[in-house]
Amino acid sequence: MIEASEVERFFTRSDGSYLFARWGRPIAPIVFGVEDSTLSVVKGAFEAVCAMVGHQMAETDPELGANVMVFFFREWSELLDVPDLDRLIDGLAPLVARLSEAEANQYRVFRFDEAGAIKACFVFLRMDDVLSAIPAETLALSQVVQSMVLWSDTAFTDQSPLGQLDDGRVVLRPEIGALMRAAYDPVMPAMDTDPSHALRVAARMKVARGN
Repeated sequence: MIEASEVERFFTRSDGSYLFARWGRPIAPIVFGVEDSTLSVVKGAFEAVCAMVGHQMAETDPELGANVMVFFFREWSELLDVPDLDRLIDGLAPLVARLSEAEANQYRVFRFDEAGAIKACFVFLRMDDVLSAIPAETLALSQVVQSMVLWSDTAFTDQSPLGQLDDGRVVLRPEIGALMRAAYDPVMPAMDTDPSHALRVAARMKVARGN
């Protein structure tokens, strides 16, 4: 079981600040740039993770229509041709230039409501050789997990949130699943900047285990 210090690490950013946020509204995803078979895989991953943490999904968001947009593409420059995307994401052109120069293959942009809860997420996946070699189910699960809460920018630099079973199946690591369920407990805040939040998450995890 993850201790409070480990929970804190998952939400302590590289500048030393603590910041946690989860979704404050039902999730309504849409996926661009893939075939129907992959579309169903991505939406299925959202459904599975939402069911696990006890969060709702919806067909549409009353304010935004779709509040999770997942883009699959080959080159970052393709984003500049997406109609109205520059109205949804401030500084799209310099962001694209920076990500192209860094040869990044993924990036996520979050938007928040007045209470600090997540209200929108944009997931960008440049399908280079690395991402193209990952099975669709694995890639989808990984992206959904990283879109459900605002993790630290260093949270998964050393270890993926996913693990592999003896039979080869890739699943969410149990401790990460337990952490997410605790963070989505209705008694917990949707946003917090105090490291004591990590103590509360760890306590909820222990309660769930009956300890």
